[in-house]
Amino acid sequence: MSDTSWLRSSAAPAGTTVPPAPGLLSTLGPLLREWLPRQRWFAGKGRPITAFGLVSATELLPADGRLGTPGLLHLLLDVHQDGPQGRGHGQPDTYQLLLGSRALLPPALAHALVGHAVGGPLDGLTIYEALHDPRLTSLLLERLRAPGRTGHLLFGAEPDAAIPAGLAPRLSTAEQSNSSVIYGDSHILKFFRRVAPGPNPDLELSLALARAGSRRIAAPAAWFEAVGLYDEPATLGVLQRYLPGSAGAWELALEAVEKDTDFSGDAHALGRATAEVHLALARALPTSTLRRPQIEVIAGAMADRLDAVASAVPALRPYRSRLRAAFEDLAVLGEQGTELAAQRIHGDLHLGQALLTQEQGWVLIDFEGEPARPLPERRRPAPPVQDVAGMLRSFDYAARHHDPAAPGAPEWAETQRAAFCAGYAEAAGTDPRDEPVVIRAYETDKAVYEVLYEARHRPAWLPIPMAAVRRLAQPLRGATP
Repeated sequence: MSDTSWLRSSAAPAGTTVPPAPGLLSTLGPLLREWLPRQRWFAGKGRPITAFGLVSATELLPADGRLGTPGLLHLLLDVHQDGPQGRGHGQPDTYQLLLGSRALLPPALAHALVGHAVGGPLDGLTIYEALHDPRLTSLLLERLRAPGRTGHLLFGAEPDAAIPAGLAPRLSTAEQSNSSVIYGDSHILKFFRRVAPGPNPDLELSLALARAGSRRIAAPAAWFEAVGLYDEPATLGVLQRYLPGSAGAWELALEAVEKDTDFSGDAHALGRATAEVHLALARALPTSTLRRPQIEVIAGAMADRLDAVASAVPALRPYRSRLRAAFEDLAVLGEQGTELAAQRIHGDLHLGQALLTQEQGWVLIDFEGEPARPLPERRRPAPPVQDVAGMLRSFDYAARHHDPAAPGAPEWAETQRAAFCAGYAEAAGTDPRDEPVVIRAYETDKAVYEVLYEARHRPAWLPIPMAAVRRLAQPLRGATP
C-alpha cells in the first residue's frame, strides 16, 4: 500500500484543496458529476456541482486494474456547488469516496458502476463504488485489524478489540446519510460520507461510553481518520460491534400501533436507558452551565429558524406568533436567573436510533448528531432535554405513521411520552416534565424543523408535524416562567 504520489502533488493545508496531478480530476470529474447526485447520502441534491477539489488521494491497492486484480483508491474530495436560486456557495462539502478500478466490471458489480475513465492515469479502466465489492471491503477490514498509517490515513483500534479475520462483508441497504458495511454477524463499519476536521461524535461519544463501562451502546472496536490535512484529525469511519437479532424501536412502536398492543413498558425502559447514557456522558466528558446570555442565544436561534421555516412553508404562518411564545418564555427563564445544565448528548435521538437486544436491553446508536449541522455545533454541550424532546416527537410520528389523522393517535402518543419520561426520571432522579418551559421550547423547535423537512421531501407526511404545531401553539398551562 502506498500514498498515491502519481495522483496528487502535496498535502493540503487546512481549508484548502490540492492541485491534482495532471488528468486525475479531469478524468474522474465528469463521472462523479453524474454519479454523486444519485447517491442517497449526497447532501447537495438539486444544486449544480460547479467544481471539484482534491484534498487527498491514497492508493490502497494499485489502481491500474490491469494485473487482473481490482485497484482501490481512497479520495477526500471537495465538492463545490451553487447555492439556492443560483447564488454562490461559500464553503465546499468534503466527501469521502472509496473507488474500485477494473479493466472489466463483473456482472455482479454492474449496479456499482460509476463510469469508464477516459484519459489520465486511470485511462481505459472501469470505475465503481468499492463498498459493493466484497474483495475490497475485506481488504478494508484487514487494514482496520492492523493499526498503522498509510499516507494520510491512520488506522487505530481499542487495545482489547477482538476483530476476527475473514468475516464476510455485505453492504447495508438501510437508508442513511452515510454508508455501512456489515462483517459477518459481529461487526459493522460506518463509513462517513461528509467529512470535517475534528473527531466525529459517533466515535468520540461511543468510545467515552464504552470506556466508562456503559452497556447502552454498540462498543467501537476500530476506526480510521485523515491526518496531516487539517489542524486536527478528521474521523473517516468507525468499526463497531454488530447486534444481530436486535429489534428497532421504530419498527416495534409501529407494530404496537398497528396491532393496538401495549408499548408503554418498552417506552419506560427506553427512558431509563436514555437517562443512563446521559448520566454516563456527564461523568465521562466535561459539562457546563448555560446562563442568561447563552439561553438568550439559544432562544433567539430557535425564533430565527421559526421565521425562516414560516417564510418557506405557508401552512406554518398562522401559528408563528404563538409558537414564538415558547422561545420567548425560554428567554424569560434566563432573564429570571434560571440556569440550565449542559453536557454532551446524543444530538439526534429518535426511535430509529434505538435497538432492543436480548443481552443489553435498549442500546442507542448513531451518536453523530444531526448530520446537517456543522461538526463544532454537534460537539457542543447542550441540555439533555434536547434528546428527550426528540424522542417525544418520535412517538408522535409512530402514532400517526399509518394514518396522520388517526383518532387515537394523540392518546397513544401521550401514553408513550409519559412512560418514557417516567422511566427517564426513575434513572436520572429528575423528570423532564418538571421543566415544561424548556421541554416545550425544544419540542417546538424540533417540530418546526420537521415541518420544513416534510414540506420539502415528503409532503404527504406534513400533517404529522402540523398536528404537533397545533398542540404546541396552545398556551402552556400552569407554567408561567
